[in-house]
Amino acid sequence: MKGERDSLQRSIANTEGQLQEHKRNLIRHERALEIVKQVGLETQRQLEYHLSEQVSLAMEAIFDDPYQLRLDFQEKRGKTEVDILFTRRDLEFPPLGSAGGGTIDVASLALRIAYWSMRQDKKVRPLLLLDEPFSQLKGVEANRRALAIVNEISHRLGMQIIMISDERVSQTDIMNNADRVFEVKQKSGVSEVQVVGAPFTRTR
Repeated sequence: MKGERDSLQRSIANTEGQLQEHKRNLIRHERALEIVKQVGLETQRQLEYHLSEQVSLAMEAIFDDPYQLRLDFQEKRGKTEVDILFTRRDLEFPPLGSAGGGTIDVASLALRIAYWSMRQDKKVRPLLLLDEPFSQLKGVEANRRALAIVNEISHRLGMQIIMISDERVSQTDIMNNADRVFEVKQKSGVSEVQVVGAPFTRTR
């Protein structure tokens, strides 16, 4: 009987020791999860600030009555999702279907630049190809401002930008905001490419 009692007491002591160790592990895990949660929230705040600021500044530079951008982070089905919203004069709404195409063009480009600036590889010179990025932007002045922004981005960030333009502004405005301008015309199925101010070459 004494041997069984001693064995039982040792078993109880081992179980209590394991229970205490599990409790300590649980506390450590809860603390780790809290740290991860705080880091995640801080990352969200920084991301929202960076993206919202960049897009809103681009809007202000082009439009006289600009929208602001806001990111709304939400926990859904155990995952973090984000809604992109435009705000203006205390009104808030989703961009698609509510804002003009030109506004979305500007916001899209600004988001791409902001995203690149957060993850850039400084060992590689960045190259951005744009095919009529402001095709929905109306008005000569707005398009002139958009070209100026592209030029400023290129020089400030050291980013090479190759952009196709449908000449919504004068050729003079394009030349004032580009390091080099090519003009492409097509005659009888043959493309004629000319560096503005230089002889053209023919390509099929």
